[in-house]
Amino acid sequence: MMTKFNKTLLAAAVTLASTQSMAAGFQLNSQSATGIGRAMAGDAIIADNASVLSRNPAAMALFDEKALSIGASYADVQVEVTDVQYGDNHIGSMDNAAEAKFIPNFYYISPINDTWAYGVAAFSNYGTGTDLSSLNSGHDFNTPIDLLGNTEVTTINFNASVSYRINDSLSLGLGLDAVYGSGTLTRNGNIDIGLGDMPLNLVDVEADGWAVGGIVGLAYEFNENNRIGLSYRYSPQMEASGDIMYNPSVLLPQNFDSIEIPIADIAQLAGFHQLTDKFAIHYTAQWTQWSSFDNISVVDGDLGTANDVIKHYNWKDSWFLSLGATYDINETWTVRAGIASDQGVVGEVSSLSIPDSDRMWYSAGFTYNLTNKSSIDFGYTLVAGEKVHVLEDSALVGQVSAYTESGANYFSLQYNHTF
Repeated sequence: MMTKFNKTLLAAAVTLASTQSMAAGFQLNSQSATGIGRAMAGDAIIADNASVLSRNPAAMALFDEKALSIGASYADVQVEVTDVQYGDNHIGSMDNAAEAKFIPNFYYISPINDTWAYGVAAFSNYGTGTDLSSLNSGHDFNTPIDLLGNTEVTTINFNASVSYRINDSLSLGLGLDAVYGSGTLTRNGNIDIGLGDMPLNLVDVEADGWAVGGIVGLAYEFNENNRIGLSYRYSPQMEASGDIMYNPSVLLPQNFDSIEIPIADIAQLAGFHQLTDKFAIHYTAQWTQWSSFDNISVVDGDLGTANDVIKHYNWKDSWFLSLGATYDINETWTVRAGIASDQGVVGEVSSLSIPDSDRMWYSAGFTYNLTNKSSIDFGYTLVAGEKVHVLEDSALVGQVSAYTESGANYFSLQYNHTF
């Protein structure tokens, strides 16, 4: 029982890098306003602004002048957790367990000559926040405080890339990612041990760290109206350090030097086809290797523990499939729309702190050209998730049952300039 307790106390510590976000697992698909407005369809090859750098460095070869894009997305996330209970004890429900987030981005692309181009970018691929701690209050029985708590996460991807045009059709790209992650995690509350309530601080984490990854890409132009893009992003294992404490034996809290969290690789295929002078279609098939997200570990404890696996996840690889269309009304206005199917990743192991499910995306947006060198993009996406039944074991109270349902409204604004 004590071994199980030790490992379960930090089960939710995975959320240091994986709180509820609006793509499968804890992935964000919100790198641009144009992407938000077309359900990310074709984003690795359309290259209508510099934000293509977040998806495929090879697409920089499509630019013949310098390009700048600056924007932000506002994610109004809704996570409902209902009918939380164990045995005959009803813990309650929460209408909204997630916080809304601003997600900024920056992209700059500069052609060097007809063959080479380079670019720099800053954007986010992962992170958001949930808070389930209020479910622990107002009860005359013990609650699963090891499963219910507060989490805050921020990740920033700093990218530097180059592209090389081999010929009129084929271009290659290579990029380096420096990923910064920071997070706060708490799991605490009171338990009745027969002599009255005893406060327990089970988890208290405030940590940050850096990791290095990379991306390779390909762009192939069949002709001026038809092209496809391929990319593969290697995502590093995040190692965060700072104040990392968990209570391995209830009475003896232990501090660790770092916590290790594997992040999933991402591969995608995107296509763009200009069917008429005004109308184009585009699509994306994105595969994320969530099966690599297996264990969360803490390293170098001050009581002699070298390494400890705190939680094992049996997640599945997932697919994000999207289809979109763009229509140029005139030289000033362009409208776009898209739809996407986002596959959930949870397999045999489910979690209250990561309420994942299959989702549908419904997107629309527009571009307003201020001048022939500058424009403003707006995008909106409604994300609708399925209601799922969650069963999770607590070391304090046994098996906990709940229902979770997640969704979001994405609003995104972006300024683009070429020079």
